[in-house]
Amino acid sequence: MAHFAKLEGNEVVDVIAVLNDDIKDEEGNESETIGIDFCKEIFGADTVWKQTSWNASFRKNYAMVGGIYDAEKDAFIAVKPDFASWQLNEETCVWEAPVPLPDDHEENPVRWDEENQEWVDFTPLGDEPDLGDKP
Repeated sequence: MAHFAKLEGNEVVDVIAVLNDDIKDEEGNESETIGIDFCKEIFGADTVWKQTSWNASFRKNYAMVGGIYDAEKDAFIAVKPDFASWQLNEETCVWEAPVPLPDDHEENPVRWDEENQEWVDFTPLGDEPDLGDKP
């Protein structure tokens, strides 16, 4: 499957999957241009499309609805998380906290605490400690 992002201005408004056979040229090579033409045939000649990669093998990141396409960087950038302290890594085009994720974050889930500017243990709903009569 190939994936294409529909753009309005630089905002990603939709992402669709297209069969690989629908984007191949006469020699059997996949072509972004053929894929864009395929999308325009279905959704309208005035629509704007960019191919995106599920594994981020090009355009730095997979396109996400609500995110943007930065033509200068030729990259998709996700919506900024709701944390004022996070900055865009200009090389990877990924939003980053001012403190790196702990190395063991996959085994021990964490969440960002904006007020204290640190990663804290993530407690799933329903697993909160019993505080007794404390509010």
